[in-house]
Amino acid sequence: MTRFERPWWDVVFSELDRGLRTLAAPPVGTGRESPAAALSKDQCDAKLSDDDRRHAAGLMRINHAGEICAQALYFGHARVARDPAVEEKLLHAADEEGDHLAWCRQRLEQLESRPSFFDPVWYAGSYALGIAAGLGSDRWNLGFVVETERQVEAHLGEHLQILPEGDSVSRAIVGVMQVEEAEHAEMAEEAGASQLPWPIPALMRRAAGVMKAVAYRI
Repeated sequence: MTRFERPWWDVVFSELDRGLRTLAAPPVGTGRESPAAALSKDQCDAKLSDDDRRHAAGLMRINHAGEICAQALYFGHARVARDPAVEEKLLHAADEEGDHLAWCRQRLEQLESRPSFFDPVWYAGSYALGIAAGLGSDRWNLGFVVETERQVEAHLGEHLQILPEGDSVSRAIVGVMQVEEAEHAEMAEEAGASQLPWPIPALMRRAAGVMKAVAYRI
């Protein structure tokens, strides 16, 4: 039985399980160690002022929310992908994004903070976008991946500039995330992505701006 021949209720419960695991269970991904694990104890234990700690936590909460969105987008994209090879690439990228999610969650705990209260909203909206983007064709599906990852890569670059200088741990995590987001965009381009028409990237940037503004604080 192919995935397109599965009963609808099996598909629904499978996708709900993925969503609940993303939102409530400890993130797994591929199980890779955090990039900050290579830092010395002195670097990891660097004292941050209360303001710097709150600022770093706000930025990492944004990144965590972004990884919640990434999981949902990739799951949505993979669910409607026609080509099994494309589906496999999307789910492999989702596994790496699962590592990012775990690293961000761990860093939030270290900063004595928490994820965004709106994570279920980010997940539901992103999953719906992933489905909608993939309904046209796999090429449009992959084009959405490219644009998403390019925007995330740019936003992580901004975070590297504004994270507190003493926060080597968050910087190490964000630096690796930025590299891998670029790799995911390249993967989608090589798989045959189509370029999205002009209004869509602009709308995506505006929606991301709302998410970042809310997640930083709540």
